Amino acid sequence: MSQRKLSRQQRWRVEKVQAERAKRAEKREQIDQRQLAEGEYGSEQLGRVVAHFGRNMEVEGTDGVRHLCHLRANLDTLVTGDRVSWREASDGTGVVEARLERYSTLERPDARGRLKSVAANIDRIMIVFAVEPEPHPFLIDRYLVAAEATGIAPALVLNKIDLLDEHHALHALASRYRALGYPVIGASTRRDDGLEDLIAAMDDTTAVFVGQSGVGKSSLIDALLPDESLAVGELSVDSRKGRHTTTTARLYHFSQGSGALIDSPGIREFGLGHLDEQQVENGFIEFRPYLGHCRFRDCRHRLEPGCAILEAAETGEILPERLESFRRIVHELNAPPR
Repeated sequence: MSQRKLSRQQRWRVEKVQAERAKRAEKREQIDQRQLAEGEYGSEQLGRVVAHFGRNMEVEGTDGVRHLCHLRANLDTLVTGDRVSWREASDGTGVVEARLERYSTLERPDARGRLKSVAANIDRIMIVFAVEPEPHPFLIDRYLVAAEATGIAPALVLNKIDLLDEHHALHALASRYRALGYPVIGASTRRDDGLEDLIAAMDDTTAVFVGQSGVGKSSLIDALLPDESLAVGELSVDSRKGRHTTTTARLYHFSQGSGALIDSPGIREFGLGHLDEQQVENGFIEFRPYLGHCRFRDCRHRLEPGCAILEAAETGEILPERLESFRRIVHELNAPPR
């Protein structure tokens, strides 16, 4: 579809906005340079972004003190978790001079399908699911595929285990993922069950919690970080679906150990539209030993003869539920845009 042409007046408005933005950025850069020349900024030091608000952010110095900073005009927007070089001003604020290289980035498509960075320099993705709202294995599989595509190690957190009886179907679901090699940690904020295990799993790492709204991410973080104040939403009585409570990504440190956690905005769906079929295949870790062994190079793993994936499913090496999740994800990727 060709893009709609802008009228002369619309082009003039766009150019005017761009010119005003460039003028403000140039003015900000001139102020920074003047303050730097006059000694209002100290020497460069290392820090980490613990929260960001557009062009402004909180940067934590190596001494643990947090400072409100703004970006140099020539820098792209940063995200929580970025490691930066910055200078402190005489009033306690600061300016970020440069972003250091990221070793991992968590991204998700925005409403227009464009990739948007959520957080950086993450070591582990904690995928939270719970008794309420009812968990969907397909959604868990989507999170796992997204995590595998980023190269960030995932772990599953089964929350609200105080609502589980010994015969609940979630025990079998948790066993399914343990059998695949994924850590599954049970937790409950009401009984403090598993909280120490959670902290141990995130020790010496930077982790991020993801999952459906209402599964208790903020409640877990509130229990893990009793000194922090977080807004915790309640489940809707009618739909039993969660309400979004977190509005910006923020980094927290645990009082025990050396781990850190980034609380990211709650999302019910984790878009995979930026991935191709090969990435989705690799996202199902039990598929990997069989990939490249199908008779046909373009095998879709449906009804093709000599399909190594189908043969593994027939022998029980691949669960039918996981194969169905794979097919459903691929179908979504190939579906025409609405």
